[in-house]
Amino acid sequence: MLVRIGFSADPDDAFMFWGLASGTVDPRGFEFEPVIEDIQTLNERALEGALEVTAISLATYPLVQERYVLLPHGASMGAGYGPIVVARDKLSLDALREEEIVVPGKLTTAFLVLKMALGGEFDCRVLPFDRILDEVSSGAARAGLLIHEGQLTYRDAGLEKCLDLGEWWLLETGLPLPLGVNVARRDLGTEVLRELSAVLRESIDAALANRHDALEYALAFGRGLDDARGDRFIGMYVNELTRDFGEEGREAVRELLSRAEQVGAYEAPVRVEFVA
Repeated sequence: MLVRIGFSADPDDAFMFWGLASGTVDPRGFEFEPVIEDIQTLNERALEGALEVTAISLATYPLVQERYVLLPHGASMGAGYGPIVVARDKLSLDALREEEIVVPGKLTTAFLVLKMALGGEFDCRVLPFDRILDEVSSGAARAGLLIHEGQLTYRDAGLEKCLDLGEWWLLETGLPLPLGVNVARRDLGTEVLRELSAVLRESIDAALANRHDALEYALAFGRGLDDARGDRFIGMYVNELTRDFGEEGREAVRELLSRAEQVGAYEAPVRVEFVA
């Protein structure tokens, strides 16, 4: 059975796929075809139900919950750290409310949480995530919202961190910040979903057990990351909460989506449901 699996072009997603890419994990009859796109594009494709399995932003899940169900692993979740807003000069929260901020997509969790932190709508402009760093450092934008490896490389461009959304969320809730999740299409059926979930979990476990080889593969997707920073970045976003959400991770998901509902982010009630 062909399974198109979407993951974003960043090291942590690539690290999790290594077990399958390397042939270390038995695919159990599935033929996996990787589809590598930036996260905003994957979110847009999920709206159409285009892929059998895909990484998406948690903020997008309520928009596709009729088509997709959450997998209990593969989350990008950080405790006390997350996407950051940067500028050439350090700006306060009040100052950021008055500035145009370049963002990596309005379907991303980072955008949703930044709206929460700023207290509502703000002036923004969308650019692909890998262009935002240069946009701010060149002066074409005053401030930018960085995801992926930009969280570690912004100082190389002479930029200042103005706001860490993971820190803000932890102070607000005491919980880790769930950013990206993996989902599978409901029409695959219960038994296929369970088998598929098991294979994908094994791929994550294989990467963690063969960290050196998986890291070498993943660094091909890390713009500007040396081995040390690549290893640090993967350690930030491939952790025990990636292997399994656990109760803390599930509570974080429910809390974030509940708060999003309260501010009117979604038209339909959110239903958080995982593959068994």
